Amino acid sequence: MGTVGKDIVVLGAGFAGVLTAKKLAKRLKKQPDVKITLIDRHPYHTMLTQIQEVAANRVGEDSVRLSLKRIFAGRRVDVKLDTITSIDYDARTLTGGNGRYRYDYLVLASGSKPIYFGIPGADKFAYSLWSLDDAVRLRNHIVDRFKGAVSEPDPEKRRQMLSFYIAGAGFTGVEMTGELAEWVPVLCDEFEIDRDEVQIVDIDMLDRAVPTFPPKLSAKAERRLRKMGVTVTLGASITAIGDGYIEYRIGKDTVRRQTDTVIWTAGVTSSDIAEQSTALRQAKRHRIQTDAFLRAQGRTDVYVAGDNVFYVPEGEERPVPQMVENAESSAETVAHNIVAEITGEGEREKYAPKFHGAMLSIGGRYGVAYVGSAKRKISLASFFAMFVKHFVYVIYFIQVLGWNKVFSYVKHEFFTVRHCRSFLGGHFSNRTPSFMLVPLRVFFGAFWIYEGIEKIGEGWFGSPKLAAYFKSAADVFNTLAYGAAAGGGGDATSSATAASNAAAAAKPAGQLLANWNILGMFHVIFVKTTDYAVKIHFSLMDWFNGTFVTGSEGSQMFFQEFVVISEILLGVLLILGLFTFLSSAFSLALQAMFLMSTGMYLSTWWMLVAAVALLFGAGHTLGLDYYVIPALKKHWKNVRFVRKLYIYND
Repeated sequence: MGTVGKDIVVLGAGFAGVLTAKKLAKRLKKQPDVKITLIDRHPYHTMLTQIQEVAANRVGEDSVRLSLKRIFAGRRVDVKLDTITSIDYDARTLTGGNGRYRYDYLVLASGSKPIYFGIPGADKFAYSLWSLDDAVRLRNHIVDRFKGAVSEPDPEKRRQMLSFYIAGAGFTGVEMTGELAEWVPVLCDEFEIDRDEVQIVDIDMLDRAVPTFPPKLSAKAERRLRKMGVTVTLGASITAIGDGYIEYRIGKDTVRRQTDTVIWTAGVTSSDIAEQSTALRQAKRHRIQTDAFLRAQGRTDVYVAGDNVFYVPEGEERPVPQMVENAESSAETVAHNIVAEITGEGEREKYAPKFHGAMLSIGGRYGVAYVGSAKRKISLASFFAMFVKHFVYVIYFIQVLGWNKVFSYVKHEFFTVRHCRSFLGGHFSNRTPSFMLVPLRVFFGAFWIYEGIEKIGEGWFGSPKLAAYFKSAADVFNTLAYGAAAGGGGDATSSATAASNAAAAAKPAGQLLANWNILGMFHVIFVKTTDYAVKIHFSLMDWFNGTFVTGSEGSQMFFQEFVVISEILLGVLLILGLFTFLSSAFSLALQAMFLMSTGMYLSTWWMLVAAVALLFGAGHTLGLDYYVIPALKKHWKNVRFVRKLYIYND
């Protein structure tokens, strides 16, 4: 069905804005007359749920910053960098510093900003945490406080510099507190400051931390903070924040404490442009009231997504929460309804989100979670909570930036993490310099060349040998496993039957150590003859060998030559450090083939370990990969379909 040209403008590149624009581009790709424009003041999408990790120096800025250019590469989404200052809803026009933008459909997904509740000095002297710039500024400030404290002779001033107050015990506040508490011991070691000199206080007027969680889970979060050396002060109302102090009231008492650092995480309100949108019906904290289809009430051309939405779903008592899952769910509904209106295909859908809970990390090592279905949720803590959190992030990154971002995320969170700031500890973090792998790489390559040349000397280029080779190897294992040589290289079941029914059993020339049948698919035989050896019968491999590899003399010669050439080529590539990942991966594949065809002896088991050790980065030191791979990656990631599918790695 054809469409008249339509302009869709998505305002905001947060969670909701990016997902809405991607979904629209995918579903309207066959509608060339529809133009999709995404407007944001930054050229990147920020993972706001992770900025406390940047503020506490667990990860770098690049781990939470996702380029909009890369997100929308190969997609018909026009990204405009601009700050929108006003919206004329009657004229359907947005005005920014760089131009004016007309729309037929507007998706208001401009997000939130901190709210200070009129507390004197809070907006001026507290450090907010609601953008990447905020996180970087806070991180630098914290380091400066430690640098200054080292040489500060005045004990009172030193105490003030090393006192950190976090205003807010909700999700962001507790996560920021946990990250800071985890970072402080590292800073203390670096600047030779006693940990007891540093004070971290999480303060809130609530009676318990993270009240969204059940009380027992909140209590676990509080206990974890206290275990990390944090003072949790609840039931305290902040009354003022000034230059070098915070003031709060507990009961009838007013307390004033000296500090250079107050981190504000005590609540959010809708963005400036949403607040200024008085032509739309607004609710508490300037959230936009919507109908069931997520259209701004009274409008058919303005949709609302993410934090800006104020909507109470059918059967619920409270409006949808300002959380990532709401952003994801609302993006789906908004995209579906706009597409239905433009194409005339399908019906509009009411917004009926099903929230699956929430997760909270307290530093990189510990977390709590309350997750499950809409009707039944379970509480998780420690390892399982952190596992679920990372899994959910991976799912999100698959939606936004595919393989490229997933690999980057895993790298930042596990493989390059320092000071064991991960729920897996530092066990997966790469601390060994890659040049230490050079001798192993060269030796492994030389061994492959030796194996290939030895096969040439045995006549692998002269006459068929694989059928006899497979039979000889099978006889060794079957004789020890069943008491008779089975003959041939057929499937494991027929070999076993033939061996067990043999009239006369040959005397075993060794010892059977294990004979396992796994799920009826794999048959593992582990023996000791002059050496320890293991073979895995896999019916599919047995069939392949019998049908193709040894099916004729010609096929035997082809596979013999293939193996010899492959071994020599692998050796050369490994010694040169060229395409080391592919060489190591193919080494594993060859050895797996040997394991299921002739078995592997103890003298060659080390090759499996070496291939795994050399998979990642082994050719980037004293190898040609140092020059070749960056050049190839530069070309590869600029190919249109590659960028569209995100099948590249930065």
